[in-house]
Amino acid sequence: MRETQRVLLAVALFLLLSWQHALGQFRQQPGTDLQAERASSAEANAATGGVDTADLPPLGVYVRRSIPEKTTPIPYTYVREADVLWSKIIWRTIDLRQKINLPLYYPTVTMKDRKSLSQALLEAVMNREVSAYEPEKSLTSPGDEFYSRLTPDEALQRMGAYVKQTTQQSMTTGRDTVIVEKQDPQWAEVRELLVKEEWFFDSKHSRMQVRIMGICPVRVTPDEVTGKMVRRLTFWVYYPECRNVLARTMIYNPLNDAQTTSYDDLFFKRRFDSFIIRESNEYNNRSVSDYKVGGVPQLKESDKIKNNLFIQEHDLWEY
Repeated sequence: MRETQRVLLAVALFLLLSWQHALGQFRQQPGTDLQAERASSAEANAATGGVDTADLPPLGVYVRRSIPEKTTPIPYTYVREADVLWSKIIWRTIDLRQKINLPLYYPTVTMKDRKSLSQALLEAVMNREVSAYEPEKSLTSPGDEFYSRLTPDEALQRMGAYVKQTTQQSMTTGRDTVIVEKQDPQWAEVRELLVKEEWFFDSKHSRMQVRIMGICPVRVTPDEVTGKMVRRLTFWVYYPECRNVLARTMIYNPLNDAQTTSYDDLFFKRRFDSFIIRESNEYNNRSVSDYKVGGVPQLKESDKIKNNLFIQEHDLWEY
């Protein structure tokens, strides 16, 4: 009898504590988590110079916290110089107009919950998290070898943004009026990505591996004189340096808004389509277009280089 009373007393005490805890949760001021989220959002936007979204409501029915700032990229396996038996530098172009590459291209406007790859890279350059490098070859810069750094303002101008001030005299008062003309970065013009990577055979793990070394957004714009569409290289970024930024930047999932992945995961898993335009060679690393004329011959040469990479790994084994 006494044991039954003890059990009933313990159950009653447990129910009383549970009721008090639930009452405390109910009395807690609503919107506390949302207010904290807005405060952190305001601090982030103030640091990046973006739009202050502290007083704006969330986009969904819940506050998204599954995209933390502490996300780190997938670590690479350690590679010793003595373990690399063979290596080759490859340049390839990612056409953002292809369907599989559209998540890298969009959005072309400023959105709150997502960024395109070019937007993420330029924002990192403007925040001085990543260095931008001169893309064009010159007497003082080899171009794609990450030699000459650009300032954030220079990188911003390469993306099509500018601020012009002109002075116009009023015909009635005779006073000068300053007219400011401003243009934002032209995200829609970034239609290609130039990727530099190194393929190598790791004897320790007995397999061919690839590491991306750099990415360069390419704008396709009309020439001011002829009106023809020309490709303009914007800037190079050293990919190992920007992996932390890309790991924190989520890419849009067209099948499920609640499950997203990062740009770093996309490149790590090679979820993009591209074609080879150049390989390291003795002719100043000339591109395929320098010795092949026409689109079809160039694509065949690109497939030939791609097949040579496969043969190089295949011939290292004996069956």
